[in-house]
Amino acid sequence: MPRHLHGSSLALAITLALLLKALVLYGLWLAFFSTPQAKHMRVPAAQVQQHFFAAQQQQQQQQQTAPAPAPAPAPSVQARAAPPPGTQRD
Repeated sequence: MPRHLHGSSLALAITLALLLKALVLYGLWLAFFSTPQAKHMRVPAAQVQQHFFAAQQQQQQQQQTAPAPAPAPAPSVQARAAPPPGTQRD
């Protein structure tokens, strides 16, 4: 049967769990995201900014120059197909 935690022991357990999670997250960040794989492959910030803003401007231009969508055609009433020869039509 599990032991119930009360008061300060519950606070201690929560604090330890949060500290452990923080340490794991820090370790993952340090292992995978703290330094780039190839240090010589850096892109100037101005070039990145220009690339993102150019894409945004192209999207705005396409939206402005795109024709309005044509309205959907009204559903048409189709004539009945002719019955096969030798049968009577109702």
